[in-house]
Order: sequence, then structure tokens, then C-alpha cells
Amino acid sequence: MINKQIPHIETTAQGIADLAASYYLPLVVVRDQHQKLGAFLQGEDNIEAILRQLNLSLVGIIPAIYPELLGDQRFTQIHGCRYPYIVGEMANGIATADMVIASAKAGLMGCFGAGGLVPELVEKNIKYINSKLSDQEINWSSNLIHSPNEPTIEEAVVQLYLHYKVRRISASAYMTLSSDVVHYACKGLHINSQGIIERSNFIMAKISRPETALHFMKPAPEKMLALLVEQGKLTHQEAELARHIPLAQDITVEADSGGHTDNRALTALFPTIMQYAKKITLEHQNRFQFRIGAAGGIGTPEAATAAFSMGAAYILTGSINQAAVESGLSMIGKKMLAKADMVDVMMAPAADMFELGVKLQVLKKGTLFGMRAAKLYEVYSNYKSFQEIPQLTKNKLEQELFHDTLENIWLTTREFFLKRDVKQVALAEKNEHYKMALVFRWYLGLSSRWAITGQQDRLFDYQIWCGPAMGSFNDWVKGSFLELLENRTVVQIAKNILAGAAYLTRVYQLKSFGFEFPVGTSDFKPEKFS
Repeated sequence: MINKQIPHIETTAQGIADLAASYYLPLVVVRDQHQKLGAFLQGEDNIEAILRQLNLSLVGIIPAIYPELLGDQRFTQIHGCRYPYIVGEMANGIATADMVIASAKAGLMGCFGAGGLVPELVEKNIKYINSKLSDQEINWSSNLIHSPNEPTIEEAVVQLYLHYKVRRISASAYMTLSSDVVHYACKGLHINSQGIIERSNFIMAKISRPETALHFMKPAPEKMLALLVEQGKLTHQEAELARHIPLAQDITVEADSGGHTDNRALTALFPTIMQYAKKITLEHQNRFQFRIGAAGGIGTPEAATAAFSMGAAYILTGSINQAAVESGLSMIGKKMLAKADMVDVMMAPAADMFELGVKLQVLKKGTLFGMRAAKLYEVYSNYKSFQEIPQLTKNKLEQELFHDTLENIWLTTREFFLKRDVKQVALAEKNEHYKMALVFRWYLGLSSRWAITGQQDRLFDYQIWCGPAMGSFNDWVKGSFLELLENRTVVQIAKNILAGAAYLTRVYQLKSFGFEFPVGTSDFKPEKFS
């Protein structure tokens, strides 16, 4: 006699789809004497005996799939996460401290949106996060955004991170390296008891171009290391150790995303960066090991599955978290995002790199910001001073965008920079074109604040960073509990995307064995997780 429990062999499409939902258990695929495929969940039974009794042949065994194991376990182990998932750093504090705390406590990697905030606000939030998380809860980070126009801000934020022992940062918007990001990465380098170089600080470099990735995948530039030693910011030993390791080992490949983006397709960009990583690893005899993550356009289980299938060590979500309960965006802004379709986005000039013509991706539906910001850059490109702007154009800008005269806006801007960075005032008073840029950046900067505070009289000026992932997410959750904004916590969003990716991975494995899934039978519907 064999085991009393004979498993039920599923053969129908719906039955196989139901089995796929138990992705966390091993699955046995079999074939009967008529060559018909079937499957059952593997228990403690003697499989060989069961196959003999039922006259079945073994086709294969699909192992259990866990959301925790979808990416690279080195990522989760090194950074203390349970899941290979980063809740991304939407700037101006939209990725709030509470979002970071909720993410960390759920086993995700949370990242505070420090970009665009003055150091005092960054410090306040870092202290709050530290007060709510234990020393063992290391799975959180904060953003360091490249600020070529305000280098003193970038330096001050790095000093804060070092002072408060913020051990993980996401470095974004870097086209070239700054001495500040190098300082952070190399500070605290030491040799452990096994003779291996060990980091105190970890950088997750968010990049969208191969040449930018290379900056982070190689050792820090020699000139910067020498300068930092000369300034007393690094010791000779730290600089020496920095010459033997890459600046960062976690590289987040950012495709078509909200905010700063090059609108690249993930399926084209990610494999390219993976090849760069493999080449550099081989060149250094496997001493340089990288963990390549994927971001941009990830708002559904299908997108997450595709990223993991390409070899992503982890995934990062951004746009979809802006509509979450913990988001710092106003309720008006969240409702606008919840109505967005995939095509309701556009590119617009960025405040932080306005003069360079750098653009970012924003929500188009319900706001005129994108078109108005583009008009500002057109005027800036065509004229060198306020006096050169045609009066009709100037009147329109003052009435529709600034709600004041350009001269008055300059006085307000001047007062702001006298407190924040007095060098900017000196430059503007010598250069009328630069003065124009600062005034236009007044509008670009405040437009995102208005969206955060929910200022009613500025509804059509809301700058809301948004990629196409928001629309695909809205389509996916339609009719489910996640359609309601009050249910969209970052944890529920993340767990559903990860669980859906695990489920779909099993579905695709079953398809590779020859099982068919009629339309609708293999969809993953959002469900509430504890």
C-alpha cells in the first residue's frame, strides 16, 4: 500500500491556473497514457509510488517560488531586506519619512525623498526616521540628488548623512560624479577580519545612460580622492582602499519614469547595463560584483516579472507610490494621479537643471504645467533679459504664470537666495540672462510645492512627476480594493506587485511545459495582504 492520500490531478485550464496560485509550493507536472498533461501540488507523498499506481509519467517538478527570492539574494542580505523591492525616492519629501518607516517595517527598502529639500528639513526627517526604526532595521535609505547649481546644498546633505550614519543612499540625476558623492561612498572604508574591503556606506546609483553607469561602476577618480584627502575629508587609507573597489555595486537602471528620465525602454537599456557590469566584473577577475536593479515603467506584476526575468537584482517603483496613503502629495494631486492613463504624461523643463535644457516627465491630465514650463524655456532660449521679452509675451507670463510682475518675482527670488545661497544673487546681478533663469525657476520650483500643499488657486500649475507606470497601475487595479485611494498603502502596492510576479513566473513556467491558459484564467487580481 502507498500513501492513503492520492493527490487530485488537475488537467483543466482553470484548475491549472488555480494551482499556479499556490506558487509557494512545489508543483509536479505529469502526463497520462494518452499524453494528456496534468499537475498536482507536491506534498509529503512518495511521488514515484503515486506515478506507478496512477500510470503517469513524470514531466518535471517546478520548485516553490517566493516573492522574497525573485531577485538577487545578495541584495536582500546586504541591505537587510526581506523583499527585493525599493519604494523610490520621489523628491520634495513626497516619499515621506512615514513611507520609509512603513516600507522598512514590512521588509521593503524605503527611500526618503530628500531631493529639493533644504538641509534643515532633511535633518529633521532623518532624525524622525532614526527614532522610529531600530538599529537592526537597516533597510532604508535617503536620496542624494546631484545639484550642479547648488553644490553647497549637496555638500551639506552629505555631511548630514555622515553625521547621522545614514548608511544607504540613492544617488540620482548624476551626469558626472561630484566630490560629495565620492566622499560619501569612500568614507569609512576598511579591511575586515577576513582581509576584505568593507563599506560603511552604500550607494544605489540610479542611472539611465551607460556612460553614467560607468562612473559608478569604476573606482573613484584619482583626482577627487587626492582632493578629498587634501581637504581632510578622507584618510590616506580610505583613499587607497577606494582605488580597489567600484564606487557603487547597486546600480538602478531607470527607464521611462516620472521625473528625470531619458525615456529609454527598459528592455533595451537594462541588458546593455548588464553587459557593462559583466565586462567590468571579468576585467577585475570577479572582484567587482554588481547588483543591477530595474526602475521606470514598473506598475504591474507583468512589468515586475519582465524585470526579474531579465536578471534584475531588485525593482524600484516611483510614480505609483505618489498616490499611496503615506505619500506627501496632496489629496487633490493623488486624485489626479488615480485618474491618469498611460498616455497622460509629457516632458517639461526641470527646475534644477533648467539652463541645461534638461527635462522631466510630468502628469499632463488636469494641469497646464507642462505647456507653461515649455513656454518659459522657449522665452529663456530666445531672449537674454527681461527687457528683450516682447511686452505681449511678458504680460501673458505675468498674468497666467507668475500672478505678479517679473520684477517683483525677482525681489522674492533674491530674498530666497540671500538665505539659501548668496552666490546665486551675485551671479544674477551680473548676468541678466541668469537672473531670468532664477525667476523662471521660481515658477518651476513652486509648482511642485503647490501640488504637495494642494493650493487651490494653482490647480492648473501643479507639477506632478509621473511616468506611464501610473496609468498601467490604474488599469490593473480597476475594480479591486486598490482602486480606492484609501487602500493604496505602499506595503499593499508592493506586496501585490511581488506576489503577482511570483504567480506569473509560475504561469510562464507551466506554459513552457505546454499548458494552455485561456484569456483571463492567468490574471493576477490584487488581494489584501496582512
